[in-house]
Amino acid sequence: MELPVIDLAPYLSVGVKIGDDDASKVANEVGELCLEVSRILRETGALLVKDPRCTVEDNDRFIDMMEKYFESPSEFKRLQERPNLHYQVGVTPEGVEVPRSLVDEEMQAKLNAMPKESQPCIPKGPDPKWRYMWRVGPRPSKTRFQELNSEPVIPEGFPEWKDTMDSWGYKMISAIEVVAEMAAIGFGLPKDAFTSLMKQGPHLLAPTGSDLRRYGQEGTVFAGYHYDLNFLTIHGRSRFPGLNIWLRNGQKVGVKVPVGCLLIQAGKQIEWLTGGECQAGMHEVIVTSRTIEAIKLASAQNRSLWRVSSTLFAHIASDAVLKPLGHFAESPLAGKYPPICAGEFVEQELAVINLKGNKEDR
Repeated sequence: MELPVIDLAPYLSVGVKIGDDDASKVANEVGELCLEVSRILRETGALLVKDPRCTVEDNDRFIDMMEKYFESPSEFKRLQERPNLHYQVGVTPEGVEVPRSLVDEEMQAKLNAMPKESQPCIPKGPDPKWRYMWRVGPRPSKTRFQELNSEPVIPEGFPEWKDTMDSWGYKMISAIEVVAEMAAIGFGLPKDAFTSLMKQGPHLLAPTGSDLRRYGQEGTVFAGYHYDLNFLTIHGRSRFPGLNIWLRNGQKVGVKVPVGCLLIQAGKQIEWLTGGECQAGMHEVIVTSRTIEAIKLASAQNRSLWRVSSTLFAHIASDAVLKPLGHFAESPLAGKYPPICAGEFVEQELAVINLKGNKEDR
């Protein structure tokens, strides 16, 4: 199955003109597109988009820099490690992130009940990937969750670091905001139902680095089966494939991101806000036969064999309340999603997977 690509350009051309209550104008101009966004998120938990503001060159510039960083010696990278801040900023070394499927017994029972062809690869331990956490966007001056809003860490020898990280981060946040507006309209909510809650959220640009020289064997699990605990996650196109997602019907799908496109995935916070109408998407990153082919090509062309994902986790603001919005409060499943402060929710999720000191994809 190929995920459809949603071109954001039509909405970008009229979106700023659309008032929160101007439903008729939305219906006349881009309403069908908004309905399509909400439908795809509801049915698949994932969405491919094309945003004219996020270019191939932007993605390449970012990945080039991150390849250079991840190729640095481990001793150098560990200078940017901040375990005292629960790895919320700076680098997380390989062997720290623990996939939820390794520690969640309820999830393990569900996996065992899946048809063999739909089952994920079961990891044998922590993920063998590095990750760098970079905060994107303004932070609140007062918050109950200061650790989730810490200052960023900049490695020495990378004068372009801040500009590159901020530029790509802001562009991807902008794409998320447009998708969030379109999804809100498609779900029958005010245009700013989601984006108003995202303001000053602890958004994270969190690229991963996986060493395919060391871990390039088919079947290696770089990110074990899990969901993201944030609102929406967005990725630029990786130079090495390997992402599998699970649709709402349980079907396992290998994702192919076309050149110039971005992949967006639903996280647990949007599931909360829609009362389970849009569920957090399950996914994994493994070495597949397609990854092996990409490794052979990169080796022949003398390119880096570090698999970089340009991942950004968009969050609801830490002090905002997560609860089913609008008509979703009346849905049959709303009782499963009681009001909770977003920062408290994040801390609870991290505690379940032992990430007060460790950490998994948010």
